[in-house]
Amino acid sequence: MARPPLILGLESSCDDTAAALVRGREVLSNVVMGQAELHATFGGVVPEIAARAHAEKLDLAVQAALREAQVKLADIDAVAVTAGPGLIGGVLSGVMCAKGIAAGARKPLIGVNHLAGHALTARLTDGLPYPYLMLLISGGHCQYLIARGPGEFRRLGGTIDDAPGEAFDKTARLLGLPQPGGPSVEAAARSGDPSRFSFPRPLLDRPGCDLSFSGLKTALLRERDKLVDRQGGLTETDRADLCAGFQAAIRDVLTEKTRRALALYAEEEPELPAFAIAGGVAANTAIRTELETLCASKDIRFTAPPLSLCTDNAAMIAYAGGELFAQGACDDMGLAARPRWPLDSTAAPLVGGGRKGAKA
Repeated sequence: MARPPLILGLESSCDDTAAALVRGREVLSNVVMGQAELHATFGGVVPEIAARAHAEKLDLAVQAALREAQVKLADIDAVAVTAGPGLIGGVLSGVMCAKGIAAGARKPLIGVNHLAGHALTARLTDGLPYPYLMLLISGGHCQYLIARGPGEFRRLGGTIDDAPGEAFDKTARLLGLPQPGGPSVEAAARSGDPSRFSFPRPLLDRPGCDLSFSGLKTALLRERDKLVDRQGGLTETDRADLCAGFQAAIRDVLTEKTRRALALYAEEEPELPAFAIAGGVAANTAIRTELETLCASKDIRFTAPPLSLCTDNAAMIAYAGGELFAQGACDDMGLAARPRWPLDSTAAPLVGGGRKGAKA
């Protein structure tokens, strides 16, 4: 049996500069250089700062990944790179670096959709057979997808405004908690009372699998302002209860929408039904546990990546690139960086379009 190709993956779509070496499902190295300190004082990612940091660190990340994997550049079979969607400066930095490596080493170049990298993580970690149902739940995206192949996805629904990760980040800022917001809100929620505040469960009164979290964030803002007006500030108990109620609302919405998505997925009559989650918010224990319980009640296999593969990383890009490479995919030096790149190009845009194409 032929040995799987060795793929060098590069990821730079937001604020993590990453490089990895993957052979088949074996991760030989996975280097991630974060930028949290650069953006800490701004309360969020500054695109220009992120792009400059990527340009400075990409070659260092590649060198570190090669050392960790104990291979040379000449040993790789192809270079896979996130070509979108994402912050255009960061994506462009990665694409240009990958082009240089591919041209210099005379290796094939493969542009990978960042969202496909997340969606295929379940195959990297658990070898899930197609088709499987995927909930991609991250800082900028939230979609239910039926994955049928490395480049074939059917979207069942998704967020029409803020993604859950974005809502967590904004909530953390509203409550004076550190970024990234997801871990901060989850930590505060552990000691909170989720029933103290009555937060809405958006779109549960409508059919389908679309989601909305912008109104939930606004409801939290109003409750915060009431407390500040009445008390002159927030106590630690207030913050914990607000976080617990907010997290419970997102958990409940995702659980019900997942129930609906599973029903639609069942119509495909998969031989081995499976549901996977991926993306930064997949690291949230409360959400993860509730979705796993739902799948267990329906005898559906549930998979979630290890925490190191929930957030942005290059191992998922290398793996996705390997699947595409096995199908004969290859890009030339005209590969473009794309700020927008929906996985299901046949579905109507969830969050609008424009000159640069559909957002999601």
